[in-house]
Amino acid sequence: MTVVTRSPWQTRCLAERIAALLEPGDVVVLEGDLGAGKTAFVQGVAAALGIEEPVLSPTFVIIREYEGVLALAHVDVYRLESPAQLADLGLEELLDGTRVALIEWGDRVRALLPPDRLEVKIELGEAPEDRHVTVRSEGITWHRRRAGLELALRIDGESV
Repeated sequence: MTVVTRSPWQTRCLAERIAALLEPGDVVVLEGDLGAGKTAFVQGVAAALGIEEPVLSPTFVIIREYEGVLALAHVDVYRLESPAQLADLGLEELLDGTRVALIEWGDRVRALLPPDRLEVKIELGEAPEDRHVTVRSEGITWHRRRAGLELALRIDGESV
């Protein structure tokens, strides 16, 4: 399922609607070029989860954790040299079922991630602010939420 957002604000709003479906233990894989809007997406999820502190890119610290209605781990694996480094940083603890994990550049470590996950690819559009956001659900837990996900990706029958 692909929708087009026309501004960072719309990307955050889309993420807020998707966040309403998130449950403890969910993993969301984010992929897209630098500057595509992955962190804006995470900011929308965080807002929906009641996280009030600023959500910053964890590029240099790799992992940032936040407390809200659901705990959130925001991971950026861009600077990792190998997927094994993520395991060394405590991936198993992050995926212990108590929090939502959003993993930027997660396509680079897909083999380490659980098969039940939501994958979000954000691509630059034709206009400078446009983003093509493709959302793919994987696994049984997302299968049962598919109708809700499809609804979250639409407003009054139109894309965002």
